[in-house]
Amino acid sequence: MSRSASSAELLATNVEIREFARLARARGRFAIDTEFVGEGKYQSLLCLVQVAVYLDDAGADDEPWILLIDPLDHAVDPAPLAEVIADPEIELILHAARQDVALLRRTWRTDVTNVFDTQVAAAFAGLRAQIGYEALLRGLLGIKLHKSASFTKWDRRPLTPEQLRYAREDVLHLEMAAVELQERLIVSGRLDWAVQECAPLAAASDERNADVLFERLPKIAGHDPVTRAVARELVVWRESTASTHDRPAQQVLGDQPLVELAKRRPTSIDELRQIRGLGEANGRRRAEGLLKAIADGLTRDPIPRRPLRQLDTRPEDVAVIALCEALLRTRAAEAGLAYELLATRNELQLLVSGFREHHENDDVRVLQGWRREVVGEELLSLLAGERTLRVADGRVEIV
Repeated sequence: MSRSASSAELLATNVEIREFARLARARGRFAIDTEFVGEGKYQSLLCLVQVAVYLDDAGADDEPWILLIDPLDHAVDPAPLAEVIADPEIELILHAARQDVALLRRTWRTDVTNVFDTQVAAAFAGLRAQIGYEALLRGLLGIKLHKSASFTKWDRRPLTPEQLRYAREDVLHLEMAAVELQERLIVSGRLDWAVQECAPLAAASDERNADVLFERLPKIAGHDPVTRAVARELVVWRESTASTHDRPAQQVLGDQPLVELAKRRPTSIDELRQIRGLGEANGRRRAEGLLKAIADGLTRDPIPRRPLRQLDTRPEDVAVIALCEALLRTRAAEAGLAYELLATRNELQLLVSGFREHHENDDVRVLQGWRREVVGEELLSLLAGERTLRVADGRVEIV
């Protein structure tokens, strides 16, 4: 299609973005991918957005119209496309969508709805979990990509012809792959399962919440309330400093020295320098900010210890979990599903512990939605002694 060929090698104009948004609304779906740089930054930087839509009059041999949008160009207005992304009537086709969705939501300040992730869908179609895009296209459509620019510096301008070709190729076949997967899932009756699994991806976020980051500090739950209050203030200081200088938070101050500072609470630069792992910058130009954060933390209300959820684990659980996993793997193989979709080993431990305590654990995915239908009910029957496993002809049988 000549329109595709003329647009693909150039970064999109605002006129093209508006036209693309109109066509995407008319078609009801489009493919989208991103390129970003995360190394050495506080948060990943969105560097390129590539989108593809088929025209209504496109034939079977036509290519979609592809736009390459530069989010680093302040003259570019992504608002028309952001509005389409937020429209629940428009299907967004992505592969391994979580990072892309998080970047688009934060950078373009938009909601994201109606995500169809071809990586998720592939696992329901009998392909392996977490399959890469190249492997998906090769196995699904017999298409081999010639990727060569994945780890190039996407934040540099101008982008090279090689980078532009690479970005274009990332969305060229994406809708075709989605259509093939959806047709297979309709035949197997699993399209609804894949749609259920894709739905939470629309809320993916890479925003950094100080309270969440604080509670993730190593062994912080067991420290006294004053230490916890100082540690939280240091987390706030670290996030602010890292954001200001656009540096990874762990490069500004690692978790271990942060907790040590909260415990020791130095009041001078000399005392500060006694703490290992602070780095030269924190020993000099950031010392004043660190000491102030510690002092401010001491004025905050102490943060009580967080009650730890004690999981009732027992030595005999190992064998019971192994039986559950055998059942899970057997049903996954029979259904042509990647078994990783069903449950993790930790979730099986929660299931076993909850059953022993005479309650179903709502946090266990295998007891929810389509997973319960596939294997969740049988796992409960196995734990209740109503199902048994045996080996016949080298295969596990469930009776």
